[in-house]
Amino acid sequence: MTTLFESQAPRPLADRLRPASLDHVVGQDHLIRADGPVGRMIGLGRLSSIILWGPPGTGKTTIARLLAEKIDLYFEPLSAVFSGVADLRKVFEAARLRREAGQGTLLFIDEIHRFNRAQQDGFLPYVEDGTVILVGATTENPSFELNAPLLSRCQVMVLNRLDDEAMEGLLARAEEHEGRAFPIDGEARENLRRMADGDGRYLLNMAEALFNLPPEPVLDSAAMSDVVQRRLPLYDKHQDGHFNLISALHKSLRGSDTNAALYWFARMIVGGEDPRYIARRLTRFAVEDIGLADPNALVQAIAAWEAYERLGSPEGDLALVQLVIYLGSAPKSNAAYMAHKSAAKAARNTGSLTPPMHILNAPTNMMKDLGYGAGYVYDHDTEEGFSGQDYFPEGMRRQDFYRPGDKGFEREIAKRLEYWSKLRRDG
Repeated sequence: MTTLFESQAPRPLADRLRPASLDHVVGQDHLIRADGPVGRMIGLGRLSSIILWGPPGTGKTTIARLLAEKIDLYFEPLSAVFSGVADLRKVFEAARLRREAGQGTLLFIDEIHRFNRAQQDGFLPYVEDGTVILVGATTENPSFELNAPLLSRCQVMVLNRLDDEAMEGLLARAEEHEGRAFPIDGEARENLRRMADGDGRYLLNMAEALFNLPPEPVLDSAAMSDVVQRRLPLYDKHQDGHFNLISALHKSLRGSDTNAALYWFARMIVGGEDPRYIARRLTRFAVEDIGLADPNALVQAIAAWEAYERLGSPEGDLALVQLVIYLGSAPKSNAAYMAHKSAAKAARNTGSLTPPMHILNAPTNMMKDLGYGAGYVYDHDTEEGFSGQDYFPEGMRRQDFYRPGDKGFEREIAKRLEYWSKLRRDG
């Protein structure tokens, strides 16, 4: 219950504008509309345990609180950052007593991914028997951060980053609440939405700073930037954003979209990624997705990596930019990559077949007597420099592991391989 003194205490604009009903939640219609997963639960009057996964400032806490009100459950908020096992025990005991009195409990755990595996396992019996309806909120990928048994008992619902329309709706709501417009021009207003980077709470915090200004003069974008600070892009070098962005960079290069690749590269650098990690991944791309279609791609990758090591940031970043452009525009082939996979599969399936006797060295007389090296033809002594002998193990048929494509330098390699194959057939 709010006390008299609490009611008189200042509250942030984001808190004052917290939606009073699910209809006022912006940007998450795919969840809360009547045919969405949350909407269907409300329609049935039954709520199951859920995990709300989404970026900061997208309404996870608000949705949980409003669900408790809608389903008539006691709302028990808990932060995994500040809570431990003792706090959980108290919560579960209180929920058990409420259940005996006919009152259900919605246990909302913010940053649920911060609980360790043992603590997550501790939820299971209480979720299983209905002592609590668990609503967990996380900014991290649940499949990486939450126990499989806990995930199996919860529905994962993904909240969207707020789009421009949703952000403008929040600004309009703020102006209506304050009874006046922001002292900024149209371009600055657009930049304000962009600066929040999809985080509604951050947007309203910036809006509150603008409301503290006099109505005149009206600020342009440059003047507004002196009052509010741009939100740093979401990027955690060790979590989901890290893997999402390197995947975006790799696949943009594979799709020969050089400009998109440059964008994702810049996103990682701005987010604080170690350029050496990017250099390593770009080198892998050179051999996995370009390969012998352009043998110079690997040379360029190693050169760019070495240049970065010598120059450091920010000067060395340009070497990696140059590499991104080279790789994005190069012909693509995964033939060498697939050849490796095929050969490895054959090696596993054929076990311990020995090489044919004629290609075994015979450093001792006993080995010569046993037939080691017998019948071997020294290729350089032949007219074509090619003996045509079979180098596969006896009992194993020849296989073409490497099938070069028709792009870039692999066209030339294909001609060479066909030349040797023809000599082998004619021999």
